Amino acid sequence: MTDSREEEYLAISGIQHYAFCQRQWALIHLEQQWAENLRTVDGHLLHRRAHDETKTESRGDTLIVRGLRVVSHQLGVQGVCDVVEFHRSSNGISLSGRDGLWQPYPIEYKKGKPNSYGADELQLCTQALCLEEMLLCKIPDGALFYAEPHRRVGISFDAALRQQVTAILSEMLALFARGHTPKAKPSKSCNACSIKDLCLPGLVRAPAVSDYLRQHLLEEADTT
Repeated sequence: MTDSREEEYLAISGIQHYAFCQRQWALIHLEQQWAENLRTVDGHLLHRRAHDETKTESRGDTLIVRGLRVVSHQLGVQGVCDVVEFHRSSNGISLSGRDGLWQPYPIEYKKGKPNSYGADELQLCTQALCLEEMLLCKIPDGALFYAEPHRRVGISFDAALRQQVTAILSEMLALFARGHTPKAKPSKSCNACSIKDLCLPGLVRAPAVSDYLRQHLLEEADTT
């Protein structure tokens, strides 16, 4: 049975949008605005394959679960893990219908290459925190799988990353409660944003009407 509070929870995927651009996150998650580009379409196809819930696999000492829904009532977030591997381990947890103990290992699939602002790590760590709360266990690490280089990158969920996640989620919850959409902060990253035409960051560079009128009045005063 779904907790009615979950309807008000933030989407885990939103933390990566927020890390990239706070305005992008607000336009998508507060104002429900979205636009597709080639990168987002490719990303959806990649995640659709990863989320195929019919493909639970068992490979020796590894159980692979896809499209696992997770939630954290403590953090106020919910979402879906692309893949969670359960590795047989003496330090793991028991699973219904499975002998032995198993250690969860979340894996998030990404279309492109590792980014420089840590958004992917934040998203993966948020998933791990949800799994820890649900399964009553400790998850020390996970992995990001990047399709372009076709490789995994191991991520350690250290204290600094965990603190960063909780701090950012607190900011997001505050903005969500206020229904506040931050102003655009134009940068080179805007060119890769799928909702650039909805955000219109170029308008920020245009002079404000009050500034234009003030300058016009000053010019008139100089000529009299």
